[in-house]
Amino acid sequence: MNATATDNPKGARKRRGGGRKGLLAAIVLATALVTVGVVALLVNIFQHKQEAQDTNFAVVQLDETVVDPAVWGKNFPLQYDMYKRTTDQQRTKFGGSEAVPHVPEGADARSTVAGQKLEKDPRLVQMWAGYAFATDYREKRGHAYMLVDQRDTKRVNEFKQPGTCLNCHASMAKVYKDLGNGDAKAGFDKINHMTYQEATKLVDHPVACIDCHDPKTMQLRITRPAFQEGIKALKASQGVPNFDVNTQATTQEMRSFVCAQCHVEYYFKGKDKTLTFPWAKGVNLDNEFAYYQEVGFTDWEHKTTGTPMLKAQHPEFEMWNQGVHAKAGVTCADCHMPYTAVGAQKVSDHWVRSPMLNVNKSCQVCHHASEDELKSRVETIQTRVATSRSQAFDGLTALIKDIEDAKKAGAPQDRIVAAQTWHRKASFYIDYVISENSTGFHAPEESIRYMQTATDAVRKGQLALLGKEKADPTAAKAFQMWKEKKAADAKAAAAGPKAPATPAATATPTPTPSR
Repeated sequence: MNATATDNPKGARKRRGGGRKGLLAAIVLATALVTVGVVALLVNIFQHKQEAQDTNFAVVQLDETVVDPAVWGKNFPLQYDMYKRTTDQQRTKFGGSEAVPHVPEGADARSTVAGQKLEKDPRLVQMWAGYAFATDYREKRGHAYMLVDQRDTKRVNEFKQPGTCLNCHASMAKVYKDLGNGDAKAGFDKINHMTYQEATKLVDHPVACIDCHDPKTMQLRITRPAFQEGIKALKASQGVPNFDVNTQATTQEMRSFVCAQCHVEYYFKGKDKTLTFPWAKGVNLDNEFAYYQEVGFTDWEHKTTGTPMLKAQHPEFEMWNQGVHAKAGVTCADCHMPYTAVGAQKVSDHWVRSPMLNVNKSCQVCHHASEDELKSRVETIQTRVATSRSQAFDGLTALIKDIEDAKKAGAPQDRIVAAQTWHRKASFYIDYVISENSTGFHAPEESIRYMQTATDAVRKGQLALLGKEKADPTAAKAFQMWKEKKAADAKAAAAGPKAPATPAATATPTPTPSR
């Protein structure tokens, strides 16, 4: 007969006891492993928190004398690596640069350049006839190229430009203070009196870390006197007197203000060529045009029509101010320099570029749609603005031809002048949207409205040639001051080369080259 458990009860108890001991050992082992795992996780979390906190590695001492961004990069290697990537050339549907082979010639040592916009749209040459922009106007390239591309443009090499042009294309924080013996405003004034060729010898780098950051605290700051004065004038128009941007602006405001030191509309005021932002009445196009009309400013005389003209620059800050993102508190940096995770660190991406090249970080933080959907929305907006812009542009070129024909036919002078006043307005409004680098995306409704205003000005100009529309009454001062300047220059020229020309309040400078 076979033995059973009941035949050996002691053996059965022994086996059950061994099983319980094995289970207990397994539990102890599992507990130990879990404990080790939890401890390891906590240590890892602690280490990552420490890593996230240790964003500044003081390898070198930074102060107001350190301009080279590579030196700053020793303390901030992540941001510097991103900054260096602004040399990359990537296009979006409506912007960006492509590498175009270039044969180095003269002082221009570049082997590649950006595409020539004048070749893509010859209407630009008609719009700017007689002005430096009609000779060279290229697609923008990354920030790393801002200085070399300015030095090598025909607008600098073939035309006399003021040193003021460097304000937006070079690292100027130290230069201003050095020239002014510690007073940046005084140094800024000295640069304004120099020629570009004189001033460019004083700089070695494009806009760099020191231009936007305090070297001791890394806080954002404004180093450009022109913006300090411009924002003070704007705040005054809003009922805030004596606004000091570096002490009164919020951190979120500064994330747009540092960009607005350059990405704005501006002009060179008076014979001193003082870089000035026309914000005393506000920062939309209507405000700025009204300001220019009131002070009587003129950039140049149109070669074909004889109209005293205005040239728009790159008013991204103003256009952004009119859009939904600004009203929602979204800054320039939120979209063009979005926060990104590198290891455990959260840093602002210093690879400054179009949000369309970084939709995940720039757009999907707020907009819960696919990347393709978001790109499609943006391109739809830009296509509509570009179409409206092109239609208004066609009208402008027609008006230029109509004025030219009317002058040749001996039309009454009062009709010619009336048409010129509307030509001045239509051209500036169209140029404003052309020169603003978002193709209308920053403020779609305003961009379309500006093109409607331009089209209306074209219509009024054509009616004026027929004697059915009067001159724009806001243009009277600008036209009178331009007439006086021409008379003074002609008198000076007749007196001979030794007699200096009498400067007018609207001395006509050529502009800072746009990127």
